Parts: sequence; structure tokens; C-alpha cells
Amino acid sequence: MRALFSQLLDLLYPPKCVFCRRLLRPEEHDVCARCVHELEPIPAPLRRGQFYTECYAVYPYEGVVAESLRRFKFSGQSQYAAAYGRMLAPLLRTAPFEILSWVPVSAKRRRSRGYDQTELLAHAVAKELELPCTQTLQKIRHNPAQSSQRDAAARRANVLGAYRAVSPERFAGRSVLLIDDILTTGATLSECSRVLLTAGASSVVCAALAATPEPGQKPADR
Repeated sequence: MRALFSQLLDLLYPPKCVFCRRLLRPEEHDVCARCVHELEPIPAPLRRGQFYTECYAVYPYEGVVAESLRRFKFSGQSQYAAAYGRMLAPLLRTAPFEILSWVPVSAKRRRSRGYDQTELLAHAVAKELELPCTQTLQKIRHNPAQSSQRDAAARRANVLGAYRAVSPERFAGRSVLLIDDILTTGATLSECSRVLLTAGASSVVCAALAATPEPGQKPADR
């Protein structure tokens, strides 16, 4: 019955590539063959910002990847979380962490969007890794979007004091993996990591679906 229902859904809503939105062929899953061929994964964990050891990311935040994430965050495409989770989870199977968590959005943004996209992504990753997903942070100040800040210093100031630890006894003395959607300067992940370390976490590693290219790095051709 479940298989039949899935087939009916595919007829009514044919699956599309989460990046370029082309219709997927029967042998393709989540991402079309063209995007698989043209997108260049980030080869190694990144180190931007402070207080966390490294950040795992799948793709550069540019082109169709950036367009896809904007649809995920701002256009109601919450179903992308499952596909993103399947992309991100393989990078984390050997990562050094004990608690899987996420960088939360403010209550105001959650009400506006109808969901917290990073929480959805974290739960999707947790499902793939067959691990629990634990809330460790709450956003207590609705600050302007980081994308509106002019430089790295402004981004750091913008998130200072915006988060607090939730139930520190859950992670005290343990290593935490923080999931976010996009890594830019690392300001948000740095502030979240600082809060967790201050509350008792032993260490913090981070993961995001995408990371902005380093300054001077040439965008991938499309």
C-alpha cells in the first residue's frame, strides 16, 4: 500500500532535482546526473571563526546550491531537508561528536516561515545517522539577518548574546555537533559554540550543507 501511494504521489508531483529543479529520471534520487557531474564538493572540513574545531560542508554556497537553499529557507520548500540530510550525513559518520544539535532561528522567524529550517536539517541528518537529535540552544534575541551585515565584525556583533544554552546537563562534558544551513564568516557558529562551551560542552564541531567560497575563489561555472 505504501509503495502504491508513493507511485501515485510521483505521478501527481514528479520528483525534481533539489538544485536545478529538473525532473528526475527513475534512476536518479534527490539530485539529477547533471548537477552531480557539475557541482564540486568541498574537499575537506573548513575552519572559520572561533570556539569550534572545524565545520563540515558539502557544497560551495553559489549558483543552484544557493538558489536551492533560498527556496528551502524562504519559499516553503521544507521537504528539501530530507535530501540535504542524505547529502550531509556521510561526511559526519566519523566526526568526533556525542550530541547532535542545531543552530535555532528566533521564534519570530519560525512563526514567519512556519518551520525552523536548521532544526529540520538536523533531524534529517539524525535520521540518516540513526541518532537522537537534542536541542542545546535557544535563540533569545531576534537580531537582523546576518546577510544584511556589511562585514565580519558586524556579523560577530549582530549575534553576540543572541543565544542561550538549554538544559546544559544534557551535554555537559560531551562533544556537540551543531548543524546549520550555511557557513559564511563563521560568526553565528562561533557564538553558538562559545555559549555551549561556557555551559559545559567539552568541544564543538559544526556542519552545514553549504559554505560561501573563500574571498578570491572563482565561482564554479554553470
